[in-house]
Amino acid sequence: MKKNKIFNSGGDDSLDNRTIIKGDTTGLFNLNSVKYPWAKSMYQVMIGNFWVPEKVSGLQDDAIMYKNLSPEERRAYKGIISFLTFLDSLQTVNLPNFSDYITSPEVNLILAIQSFQEAIHSQSYTTILETVVDAKEREEIYYLWREDKVLLDRNKYIGEIYQSFLDEANDSNFFRALIGNYLLEALYFYNGFAFFDTLVYSSKMIATGRMINYIRRDELTHVILFANIIREIRKEFPEMYDEKMILDMFTEAVDQEIKWTHHILGDDISGISKSSTEQYTKWLANDRLNTLGIKPLYPEVTKNPYKHLESMQDNNSEKTNFFESTVVNYTQSSSMKGSWDF
Repeated sequence: MKKNKIFNSGGDDSLDNRTIIKGDTTGLFNLNSVKYPWAKSMYQVMIGNFWVPEKVSGLQDDAIMYKNLSPEERRAYKGIISFLTFLDSLQTVNLPNFSDYITSPEVNLILAIQSFQEAIHSQSYTTILETVVDAKEREEIYYLWREDKVLLDRNKYIGEIYQSFLDEANDSNFFRALIGNYLLEALYFYNGFAFFDTLVYSSKMIATGRMINYIRRDELTHVILFANIIREIRKEFPEMYDEKMILDMFTEAVDQEIKWTHHILGDDISGISKSSTEQYTKWLANDRLNTLGIKPLYPEVTKNPYKHLESMQDNNSEKTNFFESTVVNYTQSSSMKGSWDF
């Protein structure tokens, strides 16, 4: 594979010639000519979801609540934020590397928006730590992987997948990195999110839960984005598409996610158990595979054990008054009108 040129005067951006990768792009963003309508739809949603962490209120209250958490809840709070910070840091840095090989300008555009959103997420975790956690604990949280082998192994796994593609940009490494990205966005965040939802369900750390809710809203668009990229590659470059690789990577990711969540949460958090962790992770893996049009890895797992938390994941629901804040006013996707519109 070859990186896109910044400007290719001999390129052909016509719709008949355009492909998701390996196209002959000029480098021009001609957004009046779009091959992938899903990218156009996603642009509207992702722009409409704009928010900034400074507008999320209540973190001072969380700073008081934090001191009243159990030792197990505080340990989990710090460990999960450490992992989430690593994931979004990696995404912020690595997404432009994917974009270097995407030859559809409409998809390049939304990858740029995703990069911005990942940076906002990193800032959000910083805002949480600056407000909620004592200064002496912050460095410990950022660099927890230096002391925690389970976390280090997780971080290294995804980091090495990305690094392998940077070191050798061939078809197999690119596809593997795409699946790694999909797993990161679609699976790795969600037991952590469930922990924060569980705290909120017990009326704890409400503002942190509100911040996580907006991060999750963004991450779900990223899941859809990379699912679409993978589906387009399956259609346009079937020789690159490797379902066995996907299933092998999902199996490894599920095992790692369960091991990490058992390690950081175990049976010590009210509302979460090792059994629910395993069920949820496998249920979620099945759901994410279904999005790719692949049969479930774990057909015996059919139910989400955290179904009772779903009402808290809708920012605009009347049922979730504790999530209301001025951030909701930034949700413009249903009313956005502009030159790049249907």
